[in-house]
Amino acid sequence: MNDGLSRMLDTTEPERLATGFLFTEGPLWHPDGFFSFVDIRVDRLYRLAPGGVPEVMREHTGGGNGTTFDLEGRLLMCEGANRRVTRMDVGGNVEVLVDRYEGKRLNRPNDIVCRSDGSVYFTDPGLRLPLNERELPGSAVYRVAPDGAVTLVAECEYPNGLAFSPDERTLYVANSRWTEYIHALELDADGRVLRRRIFADMSSDERDGVPDGMKVDADGRVFCTGAGGTWVFAPDGAHLGVIRTPEVPANLAFGGPDLRTLFLTARTSVYTLRVKTPGQPHPWYSRG
Repeated sequence: MNDGLSRMLDTTEPERLATGFLFTEGPLWHPDGFFSFVDIRVDRLYRLAPGGVPEVMREHTGGGNGTTFDLEGRLLMCEGANRRVTRMDVGGNVEVLVDRYEGKRLNRPNDIVCRSDGSVYFTDPGLRLPLNERELPGSAVYRVAPDGAVTLVAECEYPNGLAFSPDERTLYVANSRWTEYIHALELDADGRVLRRRIFADMSSDERDGVPDGMKVDADGRVFCTGAGGTWVFAPDGAHLGVIRTPEVPANLAFGGPDLRTLFLTARTSVYTLRVKTPGQPHPWYSRG
């Protein structure tokens, strides 16, 4: 591990918390003291408290993938196989948040993030859906306003993970096919795109992993899973290095009471590392 990353990490050896899964994804820290994550291949949502064992929170997630909270602490989930985004309350009741844009079914929602104004952004790649089943021709990032209105934010070849900068004026979008870039969408106060640019190039000769899940720390550094591990970038896009784990992760989340535990969903297992700078907190944490 290079010196730049070593200065960012409190621990350099990842700890494996649990294993035996098929493909872990959708990590999220709950302020009640546990991480949640999905096993996509078996349609299951788990919770895992530090020092505990995984417990099933929900069965039959319909290809559950990326997750976040809304401003009331309800769990939002991209259900790829069900072609929808859902909302689950504390009692486990699930309702559809969005499954269509302009009357047409979504393709395969992948990842999701919540802004402090209550709006929700999610990615909807179409590549893995057979052409004869697609109602929307392209792949895109969408916004769901607090009143439920759905708008198209930007089109992208294969939009995957996404995350906001600390000031929420930049939305980072990982593109996972053909051009392996992180795009930066500069937004106005109402969430409209002012400018679009390439933030970072994540192309690599390593074959295992593509630009995927993303999170941002309190200093604006971007952590994005990709080829060989978790890539870390400075706010200006400079590549700081790659955090290596025994299995290549697909996503990550900051958690723990101080938000300095980096939780990685990596294929058959979940791992943690301790970092010196906390992650950017979810806006619900300060409201709950």
